[in-house]
Amino acid sequence: MDTLVKAMTKNGAIRIMVINSTQTVQEAALRHKTLSTASAALGRTLSATALLGAQLKGEGESVTVQINGKGPLGTILCEANTHGELRGFVSNPDVLLINEVTHKLDVGAAVGKDGTLRVIRNTHMKADFTGTVELQTGEIGDDFAYYFTVSEQTPSAVSLGVLVGKDNEILASGGLLIQLLPSSSETDLLIAEDVVKHLRPISEMIHDGMTPDEIALALFDEVEIMGVTTIQFKCSCSKERLKDALSTIDSDEIDLMIKEDKGAEITCHFCNTSYHFSEEELTHIHRENHE
Repeated sequence: MDTLVKAMTKNGAIRIMVINSTQTVQEAALRHKTLSTASAALGRTLSATALLGAQLKGEGESVTVQINGKGPLGTILCEANTHGELRGFVSNPDVLLINEVTHKLDVGAAVGKDGTLRVIRNTHMKADFTGTVELQTGEIGDDFAYYFTVSEQTPSAVSLGVLVGKDNEILASGGLLIQLLPSSSETDLLIAEDVVKHLRPISEMIHDGMTPDEIALALFDEVEIMGVTTIQFKCSCSKERLKDALSTIDSDEIDLMIKEDKGAEITCHFCNTSYHFSEEELTHIHRENHE
């Protein structure tokens, strides 16, 4: 079971969030049949989106993250809600790039950095909050740290990692967010900088068996756990929702589906689930459109 832990130093100066997203990312990788580099990029983005989602307050709110650095992966799009439910996809799942120097998955090259990171907070307000920053490295963790610092005016350190094994098995996946709050002092800043400087890769800590709360408690002295949320890959799509979407399509197009295709197959981008609509179902939708 994947979990996200929210914690804070007892002096209220530093906020900490840690997520183990291993099972969630494995589910996403299986659904989208991603190759290793695509799995790592999608996994990092899912973890970061969950960290953003954990900051939502209202029931029914959600956050959407869109990354496009004009690299071979294309667009990465992920969503999270207040219940720890995640979904996401990458435009081109068939990307496997290895850095020739480090011999590690080259997420930065796959994502590219000639583009933007966009965060949309879907609230119940008339206008949703949208923050957009230029990509810095395409490694995703650095880009989210830049987003928090520039767009949300909160000095932040972000560590995201996905350890991919043979046959594209997700061995470990997770994320860590450290933020300085307005009450923080120069001393708190120095302490946080030292922690970040000596930080082990988050995927390594998770692979070694450390839980999110253990990681949070090990970072600073006197840390208080504020809450734990269960995380899972869960899509909100359904046949009924797609039927509603079909109802908005021009009647001539539906008529074409009936006469030429003898039905319709619609696939959800977020979870790769396919829904079949028979001739009879399309005919019913066609009739409803004319009522």
